[in-house]
This record gives sequence, C-alpha cells and structure tokens, in this order.
Amino acid sequence: MIKIGVMASGGGSNFKAIIDHIGEGDLEAQCKFLITNNGTCGAVEHAMSYGIPVYHISGKTHPDVHQYERALCAVLDERPVDLLILAGYMKALPDVLVERMENRILNIHPSLLPKFGGKGFWGIHVHEAVLAAGEKESGPTVHLVSKEIDSGRILTQRKVPVLPGDTPEVLQARVLEQEHDLYWRTIRDYAAEVL
Repeated sequence: MIKIGVMASGGGSNFKAIIDHIGEGDLEAQCKFLITNNGTCGAVEHAMSYGIPVYHISGKTHPDVHQYERALCAVLDERPVDLLILAGYMKALPDVLVERMENRILNIHPSLLPKFGGKGFWGIHVHEAVLAAGEKESGPTVHLVSKEIDSGRILTQRKVPVLPGDTPEVLQARVLEQEHDLYWRTIRDYAAEVL
C-alpha cells in the first residue's frame, strides 16, 4: 500500500478526489497527513472529515525560514511517506524538501506544460492566459516537482478542448473535472513504476 502525504492551500477538491478514490478502492494508498499553509482552507475541512492529521505550517506559524524548513521535515520524520502530493499548494517548496523527496513529489498544474507554467501561472490566471493566447486546447499536467516551478519531468497530460464562448471560469471547471480523474490514476501508475 502506498503511503502518501498531501500539501494543499485551497478548496481541496483534488485532495478530496484522491481520498475518495482511496475510499472506493481504486487507489491502494493511505494518506498520512495534510500540510497546509492556510489553516482555514477547504482542504483542512476535508482532512478533518476523513480523520487525516493536519499540520498548519506557514510563514505565520514559522516566520524563520530555517524553522519553517525544519517543521516541514519533522512531519516527514514523524509520518514517513512514499510520495508527497501537491494538490493546489500555492507556495514554492524549499530546496531541502525537494532534495529529500527527489522524484517523489508530484504536482498537478491546470495547463499543458510547458505552456502557461511558472511564476504567476496559478489558478484562474492560467485559464485567462490560455484564452488570451487563443489556444484551441488546454488541460491538466501531472509532473514531478523540481527546484524550478512547473519544470519537473511531465508524467501525464490530458487534453481538454477550448470551446467558443469559454470564460476562464468555464474552462477552469472543464479542466478541473479532468484533474480529478487524472491525478489519482497518475499516482497509482507512478507508484507502481518507482516503488
């Protein structure tokens, strides 16, 4: 059974989709913790409803960068995992964590990387940029996390059409629906490959 930890900052719909697929038996995994930098986000509510331990670690809780890094690593010491899953985590990971979990941190991004990735491309901004560029398709990408944002090895992508009359919100919803199906499958397949 795969042991995963999740990091999330927002509503937590990808987190919830992963946990639901674990519960349904599609993904043989156990979620050991949720780390968040936003103690009031929806992901925290999901974790609490599933009985998953929550760690709020942020610049507010740990203003010193070294304390912050130590706090993140302490969670991994206390609750070791095979894979760390970023599900809408809106903060760059410190190098010490990327090095410690090299090739074992996955992230999902709402565009077909390398297009519309990197600094400033998150949330609705990605979909605004896709529409502004006149793209005919978009879709989610699951990739390994490296020290450069959205630059790690691409594991899977799923193309989603951009339709006439799409707003950023409509496109976002269409892509998010595919994220929820793609992410758990990629976790399963990548774990089978490397663990």
